[in-house]
Amino acid sequence: MSSTAGLILTCKAAVAWEAGKPLIIQDVEVAPPKTMEVRIKIKYTSLCRTDLYFWESKTPLFPRIFGHEAAGVVESLGEGVSDLEVGDHVLPVFTGECGDCRHCRSDVSNMCDLLRINSVRGVMLADGQSRFSINGEPVNHFLGTSTFSEYTVVHSGCVAKINPLAPLDKVCILSCGVSTGLGATLNVAKPERGSSVAVFGLGAVGLAAAEGARIAGASRIIGVDRSSKRFEEAKKFGVTDFVNTSEHDRPIQEV
Repeated sequence: MSSTAGLILTCKAAVAWEAGKPLIIQDVEVAPPKTMEVRIKIKYTSLCRTDLYFWESKTPLFPRIFGHEAAGVVESLGEGVSDLEVGDHVLPVFTGECGDCRHCRSDVSNMCDLLRINSVRGVMLADGQSRFSINGEPVNHFLGTSTFSEYTVVHSGCVAKINPLAPLDKVCILSCGVSTGLGATLNVAKPERGSSVAVFGLGAVGLAAAEGARIAGASRIIGVDRSSKRFEEAKKFGVTDFVNTSEHDRPIQEV
């Protein structure tokens, strides 16, 4: 058992107090995990466009701790958690799996009835309360992950255990960007070996989608983007041809 299990921890977090206003690095209190929850020490977190989108939006859920693409180490466990241990290296994920609902039992969907993405919920499922506070006042969660904090509490179904040898500063992006693009190709589009694939946008998600097409055996992977600077890097992910949309006046699908 962790020496800090059951204690309220004080740590630094980047707190958003208003839409579009700079985040403030300040002390927050992080309560212990409750039933089926895990408290994680976040080692690395990356920035996703989704964080920016909701930070810019006029959502009423402020103050809030954003962040959902991260890697860390399990610090303590709530009651009922049996598939994780203190010290496990993990990735928090915003679309979790309860393992029991119709979606979790399906081969074609992962939109869990209990743990599917929910951008308007700022509290935990166990009791409808936040695990974050500042001077006794609650701070809202984000997507059930809130990784812009040195410690966070998530539902155990939103935690993926990983190989402890994996470098956390690299694999943090697997918890969103890479899995989104790779999964879109391998699990949804499912290109056949020898087929041609077009990938629109060569950011993190697009590059992962291209890598998925390469793994699937696509013979031609066409990268489409507005910036030619991205083309050279994209070759490392299997892209064979490039189309810069700004260089054409025809609809790009005709090109």
